[in-house]
Amino acid sequence: MSDEAPTVVPSGSESSAGKWLLLILALVYVAGSLYLIFTLRSQLQELGKQQTASQAQIAELGKRMQSAEADDETLARQLGMTKKELADRAGELRRQQQAAEARLAEEQKQQISAVSGQVEGVKSDVTGVKSDVATTRADLEATKAKLTSTIGDLGMQSGLIANTRADLEVLKHKGDRNYYEFTLVKGAKPQPVSTVSLQLKKTDQKKGKFTLNVTSDDKTIEKKDRNISEPIQFYSGRDHLLYELVVWTVDKNKATGYLSTPKGAPQPVTAN
Repeated sequence: MSDEAPTVVPSGSESSAGKWLLLILALVYVAGSLYLIFTLRSQLQELGKQQTASQAQIAELGKRMQSAEADDETLARQLGMTKKELADRAGELRRQQQAAEARLAEEQKQQISAVSGQVEGVKSDVTGVKSDVATTRADLEATKAKLTSTIGDLGMQSGLIANTRADLEVLKHKGDRNYYEFTLVKGAKPQPVSTVSLQLKKTDQKKGKFTLNVTSDDKTIEKKDRNISEPIQFYSGRDHLLYELVVWTVDKNKATGYLSTPKGAPQPVTAN
C-alpha cells in the first residue's frame, strides 16, 4: 500500500457558500464605490459653483477698482492734479479736518471752563451777599439792642428812643408810630413838623442842652434846658394824643432830631 494522504475534494455546498460570500462582498464594494463617487461628484459641483461665484465677485471687485481708479483719474484731471497730488491733497484735508475738530473741542472746553468760572463767581457773589445780609442783620440786632425805653418829661413811659438816624430807621421799620425828622435853626421862625410847630430858642453845645418852644392846638409850651436824647412829651389834638420828640445832636446854632406821633394821629397836610 502507498503512504500518501488521500486528497480531500470539497463538497458542492461549501463551494456555493464561498461564491455567495464573494458576491455579497463585491456588491458592498460596488455600492460603497457608487456612494463615494456620488458624494465626490456633489462636492465637486458645489466647489464649482463656489468657484464661479468667487470669480464673479473678483470680476465685480476688479470693475469697481477700475471704476474707482477711473473716477480718481477723472477727478484729478478735472482738478488739474495727478493721482498722487490728489491723494496728498486728500490727506492734507483729512489733517486739516482733524486739526479743526481738535481746535473746536479745545474751544468748547475753554468755553465750558469759562462758564464754570462765571458760575463759581456768581456763587461767590451770592455767598458775599448772604454774608452782607447776615452782617446787616447782626448790625440791626445790635442797633435794636441799643434802643432804650425811658420815662418822658411828663412822667409817661416813653417808647424806644433813637439816638442816631440809623436808630430812627429801625424804629420806622418797626411801624409802631409815625416819625418825622427835623433840623431846627436857632433864631428862625417856628418850623412846621407834622401837625405842630417847633422853634429853637437856645443851645448849649458843650453841655448838650437846648431850649425850644412847642406850638400845638394854638398853645405854645416852652421846653427849657432839656438834654440830648431826653424824651420831650406833650399832648395834642382833640383826642389828647401823646406826642414825643427827641433831639440827638446840638450844635452852636442848630438842633437835629425827630418827632413821633401815634398811628392814629392826624396826618400833616401837604400842598399839591
